[in-house]
Amino acid sequence: MNIALWLHQTSLLRPQAPAVRLGDALHATYGDYAARTRALARAFAASGVGPGDRVALFAKNDPDYLAVMHAALWIGAAIVPVNGKLHPVEAAWIVADSGARVAVTESGDLSALPEWPAECREIGLRSAEFAEAVAPGPQDAPAPPREAAGDDLAWLFYTSGTTGRPKGVMLTHANLRAMATTYALDVDPALPGDHPLYAAPMSHGAGLYNFQFMRVGACHVIPPGRGFDPAEIEALAASLGELVFFAAPTMIRRLVTHARSSGWRGEGVRTVIYGGGPMYLADLDEAVDLLGPRFVQIYGQGESPMTITVLPRDMVADRAHPRAAARRGSVGYAHGCVEVRVVDAALQDAPVDAPGEILVRGATVMKGYWNRPEATAETLAGGWLRTGDIGRLDAEGFLTLTDRSKDVIISGGTNIYPREVEEVLLAHPDVAEVSVIGVPNAEWGEDVLAFVVPHPGRPCAPEPLEAWCRARMAAFKRPKHWRFLDDLPKNAYGKVLKTELRDRSAP
Repeated sequence: MNIALWLHQTSLLRPQAPAVRLGDALHATYGDYAARTRALARAFAASGVGPGDRVALFAKNDPDYLAVMHAALWIGAAIVPVNGKLHPVEAAWIVADSGARVAVTESGDLSALPEWPAECREIGLRSAEFAEAVAPGPQDAPAPPREAAGDDLAWLFYTSGTTGRPKGVMLTHANLRAMATTYALDVDPALPGDHPLYAAPMSHGAGLYNFQFMRVGACHVIPPGRGFDPAEIEALAASLGELVFFAAPTMIRRLVTHARSSGWRGEGVRTVIYGGGPMYLADLDEAVDLLGPRFVQIYGQGESPMTITVLPRDMVADRAHPRAAARRGSVGYAHGCVEVRVVDAALQDAPVDAPGEILVRGATVMKGYWNRPEATAETLAGGWLRTGDIGRLDAEGFLTLTDRSKDVIISGGTNIYPREVEEVLLAHPDVAEVSVIGVPNAEWGEDVLAFVVPHPGRPCAPEPLEAWCRARMAAFKRPKHWRFLDDLPKNAYGKVLKTELRDRSAP
């Protein structure tokens, strides 16, 4: 079954129900939105897009973001959502690697880049061409989406890896259906009166969560600023009510800071689902005390989207249970669609409460990595997804993360893989060696710190390196702090000792 069928069915059942708003303003009803989606699907098909092809989307959150996604799915193609915060050169690489035939972009002018693949047609989201493409014709009929098998590719999500280049995670129609249906079982009921709010990037988890709300006919809301703004959220909560949104822990801290100053106590917000980084108990307690029992925690990866473990709102808020602190300090228990194990180095089950690598198996685990058979075989070992994260399972089945993939930096809920930053810096003619780590930041979680060894006779300074990075990578990945060394600490095998670098970074 093609998951875009849910939009089609809802448009027939609730054609006058509000489907998408930009702030308070209605953008489209379900009947209108499905018609815009069908028209865009026809435009994609006229550009040569067919079943199994890819359509890339590189833009900020937008009222037509979901229409672009569903238009690709409608004709049996797969959507490639690209993080809108990436540098255009980085986005062009993903477009090329995915083999996208069409890319919808914010600016509409990225095809002028030398890195842009010649075979990919670009359409600007603000262009007259796009406006014409989404305009239904006079003979538009509510034809259903093209049939799709459960194993057909639906969503190609690029997640960075320790090898430096991003990898495309292949998610199928069956993966997305399992994720969406399990949401209602484990996280929160999806209701027609809900207002799912897209304050976090729609290229990631927030966008993945659209499907269950399409199914029930809820009204999707794009904030006026198209991003996370606590004041906008408070205003929309007052005017619309029943807001449901995904947020990284850093966003929740900003929401709490705003609420403390404004006097708002969360009225109008039904549920905040948080994940994407560590949520400290003190921050969680403050959020619940100030805004009420509105929080649900999830732990997932792109390879098992939004569905490894869940900690429901009653357990997030509960402080009376004898093991309340341990439960609330965990990331919860396994979602209903997956099994979770913690294993030792030999991939044997670790004892209760012993740390080990977290493995996942179930209906939401990816099909594999796009054109990366070796990485797929390594990560899907024996049918289990090797997450690379370290945790421990207690006797009740609660999973506590003790570490994450060792070198990953999480800033504002977004993963930054040091190898990507290091490769950009190593291309600078003055840099001989570099190693990147994360250092604590009270607001964003972590900042990027770069340890740089210059070539002999070529002294480095932060300013030219910052300019170099500015031209080649997204702002959120760029180092915020710099240290210049004569040599990097290494072990007997020549491996850089990041543990020692972390010690040196301590205040």
